[in-house]
Amino acid sequence: MPRNYFGTDGIRGRTNQSPMTAEIAMKVGQAAGAHFLRGKHRHRVVIGKDTRLSGYMMESALTAGFTSVGMDVTLVGPMPTPAVAMLTRSMRADLGVMISASHNPFADNGIKLFGPDGYKLSDESEAAIEAAIERAPALAESAEIGRARRVDDAQGRYIHFAKSTFPEDLRLDGMRIVLDCANGAAYRVAPSALWELGAELIALGVAPDGTNINEKCGSTDPGAMQAKVLETRADIGLALDGDADRLIVVDERGQIVDGDQLMALIGVAQARRGLLRGGGVVATVMSNLGLERKLAAEGLGMIRTAVGDRNVLEAMRSGGYNVGGEQSGHIILSDHATTGDGLVAGLQVLAELVESGKRASQLLHQFDPLPQLLQNVRFTGGAPLEVDKVKRAIADAEARLAGSGRLVIRKSGTEPLIRVMAEGEDEKLVREVVDEICEAVRKAA
Repeated sequence: MPRNYFGTDGIRGRTNQSPMTAEIAMKVGQAAGAHFLRGKHRHRVVIGKDTRLSGYMMESALTAGFTSVGMDVTLVGPMPTPAVAMLTRSMRADLGVMISASHNPFADNGIKLFGPDGYKLSDESEAAIEAAIERAPALAESAEIGRARRVDDAQGRYIHFAKSTFPEDLRLDGMRIVLDCANGAAYRVAPSALWELGAELIALGVAPDGTNINEKCGSTDPGAMQAKVLETRADIGLALDGDADRLIVVDERGQIVDGDQLMALIGVAQARRGLLRGGGVVATVMSNLGLERKLAAEGLGMIRTAVGDRNVLEAMRSGGYNVGGEQSGHIILSDHATTGDGLVAGLQVLAELVESGKRASQLLHQFDPLPQLLQNVRFTGGAPLEVDKVKRAIADAEARLAGSGRLVIRKSGTEPLIRVMAEGEDEKLVREVVDEICEAVRKAA
């Protein structure tokens, strides 16, 4: 059934354009609030946001929607997405909301919803809320309208939680860390957590102005962090994205370490300690074949899902896994969190680094990845992947890669992009097939 509002990760779009308008945000608050009004207790929703200029508008509109149907609102301000999920559980709230478009530019924004268990909503709940958006809301009686208040110690609660995932007998004393917070949601909590653990910290992306989130910084653009690591002779660099649910690492040589390498590191370490559940790791179709081979060599399995941390988490829950993630840096450690958490994942990496006594370049490059190339093609309308010439180009590429590689082509669930990825033993062939498909898509688009 086609959706008008919800995509692969909540509701997302350009602000002041449907569906990311104040009017629709208020309706989402009314619909989601009414959906979670269950029982006779005072109902509560926790609302967090990143640092986008439009966050003020969306926060106010959602608050109006929730309070109008009788739900109390707890505002926690700029906080990582995983912090909102955690606070929803710890505060015994009925619902959690994160206002963020993650790694997208500042002009975009989004609404992510969490149930009382801290997990993202099921397809059924999203469908019910979407249907209710189009109906007139059942407004509360005057005396039953909800109240709104801000919680001042929410950041401290999350910092304490994140630090609790770091081994108690370890510290970060003497370790020089470059931390890039993408001018986003973690710009206060992440530096505080690392500093309290003893790190010598060099912080980047900690001066948000409403429009600079993810701009030439963060996990999607780690160039500044790479340069700073080399300049300061740091031991490691950690980069979060706008809502801090993903992590990209840079070793002391300035080399990028992606989510695949981090999953290999954490998965193998957990297995060595007897803590890995499910007998392996959950990844997506975008993860490098090198990860699969590394895990197999350690006697561990790997299952692949469709792209999206939500799909990864569903497979983890159904299969009993506790480590999963995406190449892009969404690392889900279900022993600690109900969603990807860049800071928590970073702390596990740092713990392995401290315990091993090795340099980041020695420890973090767990396997040699196969040549892999991903290119994005932006389109403005229509369905480029349904055009005959594009279909033929894809079929030709699959035939050329048969037996020596693989091809993954998909439409982004969060942006108007066609993503084309090829992987194989022959780097030249990989580049050729990606270029040919992208050219066909550009012409069709």
